[in-house]
Amino acid sequence: MPIPLFNSIASWLLKKRYHQIELFLKYPLDVQDEVLKYLVDFSKDTMLGKQYGFSDIKKYEDFANRVPVTRYEEISNIIERTRRGEQNLFWPTTIKWFAKSSGTTNAKSKFIPVSMEALEDCHYKSSKDLLCLYLNNNENSQLFNGKSLRLGGSKELYEDNGTFFGDLSAILIDNMPLWAEYSSTPSNKVSLMSEWESKLEAIIQESIRENVTSLAGVPSWMLVLLNDVLEKTGKNHLFEVWENLEVYFHGGVSFTPYKDQYKKLLPRKKFNYYETYNASEGFFGIQDRNNSEDLLLMLDYGIFYEFIPMDSYGNNQKVIPLWEVKIGVNYAVIITTNAGLWRYNIGDTVRFTSKNPYRIKITGRTKHHINVFGEELIIENAEEALKQVCLKTNAEIMDYTAAPIFMVENEKGAHEWIIEFRKQPKDIAYFTEFLDNALKSLNSDYEAKRYNNITLRMPKIHIARQNLFHDWLKSKSKLGGQHKIPRLSNERAYIEELLRMNN
Repeated sequence: MPIPLFNSIASWLLKKRYHQIELFLKYPLDVQDEVLKYLVDFSKDTMLGKQYGFSDIKKYEDFANRVPVTRYEEISNIIERTRRGEQNLFWPTTIKWFAKSSGTTNAKSKFIPVSMEALEDCHYKSSKDLLCLYLNNNENSQLFNGKSLRLGGSKELYEDNGTFFGDLSAILIDNMPLWAEYSSTPSNKVSLMSEWESKLEAIIQESIRENVTSLAGVPSWMLVLLNDVLEKTGKNHLFEVWENLEVYFHGGVSFTPYKDQYKKLLPRKKFNYYETYNASEGFFGIQDRNNSEDLLLMLDYGIFYEFIPMDSYGNNQKVIPLWEVKIGVNYAVIITTNAGLWRYNIGDTVRFTSKNPYRIKITGRTKHHINVFGEELIIENAEEALKQVCLKTNAEIMDYTAAPIFMVENEKGAHEWIIEFRKQPKDIAYFTEFLDNALKSLNSDYEAKRYNNITLRMPKIHIARQNLFHDWLKSKSKLGGQHKIPRLSNERAYIEELLRMNN
């Protein structure tokens, strides 16, 4: 099919979906109620459906009273049984795909079930919706006159007992509809390569010959690829390589620490950045406006949402449905999905910026914070503080991590940072002081603990050698794709390992 004709047909089909999106924008709570009723009724004859009496559940309160909130560790046994071939345990249709995830705070592998319903009605639907919303906001887009450069996971798929597991991106690519493969680069063969360095070289060789109009991938890994593209081609910026490039679709980690570096690679003012919120467990949010910093919560993907206010998280926690959320409150996200995850705590935290429609900002992870001294430092604080200090000191950050230094006898505690710079500040002491002051301005709990060094001393910053985080991830076989650096943690084991590697 000629590319201009494909562009016209694809644009027309995607724009038709916008009318369906308008339905849940207008009736969000009705749509969520229908999702819950469908999930419960469809699964009433599964093992869990019988255990919790799904056939008798008539309303949300019944569901909330009967089904407990769970974490992966509490359901791993029935997931393992499904991986060994048992079916109809937590979802009525056959589950043969599992997204392997090591999480971000430990090395233990998780195997997240991926049903055909989740593939079609969530993951692939979201990909079309992302394009639909973008085209709706950019009517003169020529997106489909070229191809999307995608950067997915670097794991191949593995078969075990008749089921398959691998990175979610590998599962999606393996089941990808023809229209998506036609409009993407590199080839599926290259996308599924397992060795990261070889894969980067192969992506560059295939993609520099294409008319790339969009980019899609995790900001940290995409930045590595794009810098390699410029190095290999000898060009000054990416528009000299792909003159029709118009948008970067990103997600997986915060874009804040990388935004200024991307602007140098992509210096056109009219270039667009669109954020997504997805995970192995499902696809949750899409930026629905140009130049926006919040995401539209997608309510018709077969996912029912609940939330736990972080000030009640843990003991005696309060779980609320979507219709009870408040703007500005930090919430842990609980999901019930069309892959058989029931009231599952995904470990993410969000804050609502709007209720008409429901829009959110990702604020971090329930485990990705430092709260050893009552300082409640979350990733959102760290990212914003680093952004401010980099602007002030003309520094550029590649990666970072932070953990507490615990109190010893009469010595106060502190936060210890390892930062890998693309461009180092001239004065690391000034950088440290400015970071500390920025954190104080953003977080009153941190400020209180830092007052007169009452609990916390000045942060301690180590400058990472070049490629420290790359080497650490490589040692864990976690290069590329969805793997991420642990940003903030209450534990010290991984930062001590990094410090040893930095010497």
